[in-house]
Formats: sequence, structure tokens, C-alpha cells
Amino acid sequence: MKNIRYQIILVLFLISLISSIVLSTKTASEICNASNGCEIVYYSQYNSFFGISNAYYGIVIFAFLSIWMISYLINPNKNKKMIINFAVIIGSIIALYFLYIQHFALSAYCRYCLIIDFSMILSLILIFSDFKKDFLNFKNEKNIATGS
Repeated sequence: MKNIRYQIILVLFLISLISSIVLSTKTASEICNASNGCEIVYYSQYNSFFGISNAYYGIVIFAFLSIWMISYLINPNKNKKMIINFAVIIGSIIALYFLYIQHFALSAYCRYCLIIDFSMILSLILIFSDFKKDFLNFKNEKNIATGS
């Protein structure tokens, strides 16, 4: 399968979408275990941006990325791939920031947040392996064109 990496990333986007939906529709008492500190994360000042819950941003972003990824898998082109890769890189940076906040600022973890964060980091690993393949193909094409 040529696009297996991107099919896996689609699954990760869908898992993140479901996690975002759970975070936006359930109360802390429904999703958090009192012993793991999830409520600390759920009610922290870092749970929203511009007064909007991060879970709502997650729903919109992961729904868009899932649709975009399906479009890419049906009809691949470089522009779609570039947007997906860019979104994964930015999303991974944000995920690392949220992991930092949970670990160092809050000393508490939200299991659904962790699912989203690690899904983004895993997606980044998958696209970097694709970057390596693209780089090697580009290098080989350049050598062929120059006769080296």
C-alpha cells in the first residue's frame, strides 16, 4: 500500500477527533478518575484559548484534517500532502507544549489529552519517515538529471 503512512495518520486524526468530542461533551466527573489528576487538567487555565475550550478547537481541526486526509487518499497531490505535513508539524509542536504543561506546570495528566498529544507525535514520526523517502527520491532524480 503506497499511502499506508497516511492511512495510519487518518486513523490517528479520527482517534483525536473522538477524544476531542469526548472532552467537549462530557463533564470532568464523567471522564476523570479522582486519583489521576485529570480534573486538574480539565479545570486548569490552560484548558481554553481566547475563552474557547481546546476541545472545540480539536473537533474543528481534526474534522477538517480527517476530511482533507480522505481527499488526499482519494486524489493525492503535492499541495494536499504539504498542508497535511504542515498541520502535523504545527500540531506536534502544540502537543509537545501541552505535554510540557501537564508534566511541569500541572503535574497532572488527562488521558484523552494524552491520546491526542501522542497521536500527533506519532503522526509526526510517520511523516518524517516519508520526508526521508522524498529526500532520497529527490537526490536520486538530481543525480540522474546531472549524470552523476
